[in-house]
Amino acid sequence: MLEAYAPILILAVVSAVAAAGMVIGSHFLGPIRPTPAKRGVYESGITPLGNARERFSVKFYMVAILFIVFDLETVFLIPWAVTFRALGVSGFVEMLIFIGVLLVGFVYVWKKGALQWE
Repeated sequence: MLEAYAPILILAVVSAVAAAGMVIGSHFLGPIRPTPAKRGVYESGITPLGNARERFSVKFYMVAILFIVFDLETVFLIPWAVTFRALGVSGFVEMLIFIGVLLVGFVYVWKKGALQWE
């Protein structure tokens, strides 16, 4: 039974060695030309102002969590759409209920003001 997994193990080992070889090779063989632009900030291209340890507003986290929740819920639409014809009317009704629950949750969050960016 283990011999069935041997090609997968060989592929994983070869891939890991190739990736490590490329990273190590580029480190030793690549040109090192430091410039002021390379030494500057690169995250969003904006020079940071103030302390990096400032607190973020709770609104930022709420919007991020809500985005993740609603984004993950919409992923369930893809397998449903693929098997739409095979599910028939009951599958359609179940998805309408699912979307209705999502819509109720979205309206609740909207009415509570969680999406207001003040």
